[in-house]
Amino acid sequence: MQLHAPTALRRPADAMALMSTDDFTPRERAPQWCEWLWKHFGGLHSDLYGDTDFDGHLSSAKAGDVILTRLEANRHRVVRTMDMVRASGEGYLKIVAPMRGSAGVEQDGRQAWVRPGAWTIYDTTGSYAVANPERVEHLIVMVPKAQLAEHGLRLESLMARPVGGATGIARVALTTMRSTFEELPNMSSDAAQGAGELITQLVRLSLIELAGQHTQLTQREALKDRIRGYVALHLRDPKLSADQIATALNCSKRHLYNAFADEPHSLASYIQHLRLDACLRALQQDGGTARPITDIAMHWGFNNLSHFSRVFRERTGQSPSEFRHASGN
Repeated sequence: MQLHAPTALRRPADAMALMSTDDFTPRERAPQWCEWLWKHFGGLHSDLYGDTDFDGHLSSAKAGDVILTRLEANRHRVVRTMDMVRASGEGYLKIVAPMRGSAGVEQDGRQAWVRPGAWTIYDTTGSYAVANPERVEHLIVMVPKAQLAEHGLRLESLMARPVGGATGIARVALTTMRSTFEELPNMSSDAAQGAGELITQLVRLSLIELAGQHTQLTQREALKDRIRGYVALHLRDPKLSADQIATALNCSKRHLYNAFADEPHSLASYIQHLRLDACLRALQQDGGTARPITDIAMHWGFNNLSHFSRVFRERTGQSPSEFRHASGN
């Protein structure tokens, strides 16, 4: 692809770079748009979902080291491969914040879809794809990666994840990015520099908060896996309880309950559910060597037969003997 500055590029006194396909014939618009995106974003392959009619408008300016771009266009997709990455210069973290329509960002096996009021972020030093399946209006913000990688913030797991924007620091960051873009023509260079530094700091704080949420989720899932493993090993123990599990795993009962807060079963009902599953299988599989129902219940940790019969009927609508008979054993 031969690259040259599009004839529609203009730089007025406010230093805002403007491009509009309105300045081209219909046949020229799609090729010029693809060339502009390649040039402006440092190497991107574009396609238009096979459409032949296209129009797009793009305006861009800098706030210090931060590049802000407003993009309005028909549906289109962009892809950045590792070959394109190797041929590019400085690395950025790129934010897409829809004002109309939606965007789907895919990177490192993760995919994040965002609509107006939210934003997501991805790394231009790795391959990625962005889908815009409808007409869109986006604010795209590019922050030098080196400035966000400071202070030991691990960025890899935060890319291509919805950051938010409805509440908290992510909303403050989104509002600041939007207002900065709108007011850049009215700012001095020093003020623009300060606005860019503020955006960088707010994005960093948003990612730190997102990392904390991710860490808490990861820790909770890890504890849940440990709980499930312990329960599986001790399911037959009639003394299995939250106290016993907490002692064995060296954590508080509150942490046990929190680990199961988003599950359909509490910890106690999870244990009971597994025990009933085991009893159901035993009653179905005993065949001609059927064991007494009492033995099966006791074997799987039930030490109260009336309780076992009650929860069994609640689960199946039948008594254990009725269930065994219906199963042909």
